[in-house]
Amino acid sequence: MTQVGLGRVDPSPTALPGDLGPLAPGQALAELHAGNHRFVTGVPRHPNQDAGHRAAVADGQHPFAVIVGCSDSRLAAEIIFDRGLGDLFVVRTAGHTVGPEVLGSVEYAVTVLGTPLVVVLGHDSCGAVQAARAAASTGTAPVGHLRAVVDAVVPSLRRAAERGVEDINGIVDIHIAQTVEAMLADSFVLAAEVTAGRCAVVGMSYRLSAGGVRTVAAVPAGFAPAVAVAPAVPSAAAPAAQDAPTPPPGVTPANPAAPAAA
Repeated sequence: MTQVGLGRVDPSPTALPGDLGPLAPGQALAELHAGNHRFVTGVPRHPNQDAGHRAAVADGQHPFAVIVGCSDSRLAAEIIFDRGLGDLFVVRTAGHTVGPEVLGSVEYAVTVLGTPLVVVLGHDSCGAVQAARAAASTGTAPVGHLRAVVDAVVPSLRRAAERGVEDINGIVDIHIAQTVEAMLADSFVLAAEVTAGRCAVVGMSYRLSAGGVRTVAAVPAGFAPAVAVAPAVPSAAAPAAQDAPTPPPGVTPANPAAPAAA
């Protein structure tokens, strides 16, 4: 996918990490980079982790970023971004694979909680990508539900093969970008929030040894991505089936043929 920079908006040098108000997508991204820098350099502040803040957020949450990350035990988002309670809305699956429950969680964060930034967080030497590559090379499908994880990574393997990328970490980067693209293609709600300028989506790769993150792909707020057509809203004469999804109130479905103005 085309990589589009968000631009850096540095947080106020006088603002403490625990004193954040409503943030724009670029500011939210800057907060993540600032926290990761503290983590990498060994000077974390551990904001919003005290008893007082715990009580303050008990009645409501206003996270400034959604992290759709790999389940790897070394990829704890609140630690590597030096954040605390109420800061990050975290969804984790092996290989940051995305299904309906993950998309529903992201949609909840951006539409109900008003979270301005969605981050897909992968990492080097990803075991899910390695398992998918091994299954593809041997022609042996994994047993149980692990197959769903492998199947979700296969499109990224195909894209890597088309580009001649064989290095595992190069494939991981492609898989991160593919996940960003898939989320926007499969969720008209998320795509509409991005198009309306209320949210941005970024793909990041984390280095297990060094501890730093870098941006692999970015779709800025106001950009109109191509998305799947939204589910139709049934008329009163034709009641909806019980499992038929409908857009949430206030969200205008994005139309690939005529993208909404930013």
